Amino acid sequence: MAKSTDTPTKITPDDLENKFKALQGEVQGTVDDKKTSIAAVAAGGGMFLLLIFFLLGKRAGKKRSAIVEIRRI
Repeated sequence: MAKSTDTPTKITPDDLENKFKALQGEVQGTVDDKKTSIAAVAAGGGMFLLLIFFLLGKRAGKKRSAIVEIRRI
């Protein structure tokens, strides 16, 4: 059996740093593309929730409110 003359290359911290930067750049690009649509959906969802809470509170107020009649004698 002949020994292989190929020695495995060592992974340096610079190699890891470059790979992580490349990966982060790809992810950051995707996030930047989706940021405006995510913000629009979040704003729409917030407005919808506010409307629902307003209507439920208005209805609950009508159920619990008493009619007070004041008469002068």
